[in-house]
Formats: sequence, C-alpha cells, structure tokens
Amino acid sequence: MGQKELVGGIRKKYQALRRVLDERQRRLWAAVEAQALPHGGVSLVAQATGLSRSTIHAGMRELKNGAGKALEGGRIRRSGGGRKPLTDPQLFQALEALVGPTTRGDPESPLRWTCKSTRKLAEELQRQGFRIGDRKVAGLLHQRGYSLQGNAKTLEGSDHPDRNAQFEHINAQTQKFLEQGCPVISVDTKKKEIIGNFSNDGQEWQPKGIPEKTLLHDFPDAELGKAVPYGVYDVGHNQGWVSVGIDHDTAEFATDSILSWWKHMGRKLYPQASELLMMADAGGSNSNRSRLWKRGLQRLADLTGLHLHVSHFPPGTSKWNKIEHRMFSFITQNWRGRPLISYEAIVSLIGHTKTQSGLKIKAQLTRRKYPKGIKIPDAEMAKLNLVPAQFHGDWNYSLLPRGN
Repeated sequence: MGQKELVGGIRKKYQALRRVLDERQRRLWAAVEAQALPHGGVSLVAQATGLSRSTIHAGMRELKNGAGKALEGGRIRRSGGGRKPLTDPQLFQALEALVGPTTRGDPESPLRWTCKSTRKLAEELQRQGFRIGDRKVAGLLHQRGYSLQGNAKTLEGSDHPDRNAQFEHINAQTQKFLEQGCPVISVDTKKKEIIGNFSNDGQEWQPKGIPEKTLLHDFPDAELGKAVPYGVYDVGHNQGWVSVGIDHDTAEFATDSILSWWKHMGRKLYPQASELLMMADAGGSNSNRSRLWKRGLQRLADLTGLHLHVSHFPPGTSKWNKIEHRMFSFITQNWRGRPLISYEAIVSLIGHTKTQSGLKIKAQLTRRKYPKGIKIPDAEMAKLNLVPAQFHGDWNYSLLPRGN
C-alpha cells in the first residue's frame, strides 16, 4: 500500500471516530495507530488527522506509563494541564526590548506602532528561550497598546537619515506636554469629497431589495462643488474639530481651522494653557516649507497668546499622524454607504461620529473663499517671531506671540 492510500485510510478511520472520542482518547488512538506503522508513523498520523506530532508523542508516553490509569475526578487533563497563560514579566520586557528600537513612539505617546512582523518577533523570542508563537505575540502587542496598519497607502518614501530621530523627538515632546496638562493636537486635511447624489463606498442597512439609489456616474457637479474637511484632533481629550471648507485647501484655511478649534473647544478645555503642541505632515496646506502656513500660525499665536510649538512628520510618513487613525477613519466609517448630497449632510455626519472609546467631534461649515497663489515676501517673514528648534529647525519650530 502506498503512502497516499495509507494516509487516506487513517484519515477515514479518524473522521469516523473523532466525534465519539474525547481529547485524551483521540490522543491515545493516534498513538496506537502511529506505533502500528513502520518508521515515520507519527508523521503519517499527524498528516492524516491534523493532530500535532507533540500530541501523538504525548499519547505514546501515556501508553508507555500506563494509559489505563484514571485521572482524578474523570478529568481529561491533569490539574494544571493545558496551555499556560503568558504572564512572565521577563517575556514582556523581552518583547518591549525587541520592538523598542523600531517603535513609532513611547508607550504613553500618540505614536505606538511596530515595524517588525509578529513572526519575526516570535522567532527572536524563541531564540531567547521563550515558548511563544506569532499569534500570541500579536495578542500581547495588542494588549500593550500596539496597532497593526494595513498595507494600503502606508508605503513610506525614501528614508531620511533623521527620520527615526524625529519620531523620537515628537514622542518626547508629546509626552512632556501631556504630563504638564498642555494641549497636544494632530492636524491634517481629510480627502476631498464631491457633493451630490453619488455612490459612497461601504454598505448601510436598508429594507431588503430597496438600496439607496445614486447617480450612475461620479462626475463632479460644478455647482455643488467639493467639500474640504480640515481636522484637529485633541490627543489628550480624544476630541476633534473639523472645518468643512468649500474652496481651496490652503495654509490660511488650515490655520483658520485651528483657530476655530481653539475658540469653540480648545480654550474651554485648557483655560490655563499658555503653550500648544501640534503635529502636522510635512506637505499639503500645513507644509513645513509653506510661508503662508507660518504666517497664519503667527497670527494664531498673536490672537490667542499661545506659544505654538510645531513638529512635522518626516516626508513620506504622513500615515503615522494620529488624526488619520483616531478620527478620520471613524468619520469614513460613519458615512459609509451614504451619498454626501450636501455640505450640511457632511457636517451632520461628521458631528455625529462617535466611538466606544469616547471620541467626540464637532464640525462647522466654512463658506469663506481661500485664493491660491498668495506669496509672502522676505520682509514679512522677517517680522515673524519664529524660533527654530535646535534639532531640525526645519521640522521643529515655535511661533511666539508678538508684543503690541
């Protein structure tokens, strides 16, 4: 009889018996079958039944030591048997040490990501003497505040030599400000949305056979236009603000949106604040190279009296921005499957976005026009109270209020 026929026969017998045998009986039966076969019996039985080789070997040991000896109280496993919970503090320390060098942040900071795969982490822990698999590593990472990002739109650009150092700087600043009770915000522009009765990705509960009817083609309506949502996410309070613009996504629109957040939410939550830390991408309307952005921040500092501290993410790493996965993703989920027929509908859907973790968002429509192409001359830049940081002053800087 060939190996294929042999495995098939064992599988057929096992499928007939597995429903009437308990865990221990299946283990002993598999051991008997393996011993009855020539060399390689354990592998053949494991292949046919799906049981692990260690389980079959355990059955063999039980047969050798007297399988008829009953367990106490009719138990299948002895007291304390089964997989042990992984609570070893040394394991946690070893795992933290492995992910630490490539972690996007401190445990209490807004950035908590790992670049290493769970399989690689499990292999390294096994080399250190721990018995653990990749699934358990994933569970431990999730338990300790890590998250896993999908591969869509997460490819980072060419590595800047100071990229990791900038992440460490952002984390240190964030931790410092949060410990002092100062506001820390993450800012960015969400994807522009076309207004009209157009299909929106996702599904929504509807009466069976009566789907929401939308236009066949998604050609933008020139009269209705597009919505430009600029968001501000308050890291300390898990709250957000979104200004929904109807014109261009400019640096002036961005800083006006931050000012709106401060007027409507920020100063109520931080009445004693004198400093504000904001995290922003390195491109777009809040680009670190934009003169209009810095002039707008200066105006914001003058109006609020706040010392504004800005840290930009390195180029090509915008998806690490906290607002992306703590606010924008939930807004998208909230309006999935719904056509965004008007600006008012968008504002309402954003404002009703909530999560089990307590996220609350306020939204406001901004009908002001923001022209593009505004140039800021050198003379005006020289008047800004701009203080570059010692480390990468192009990415990290402060705007201080100017005296009257």
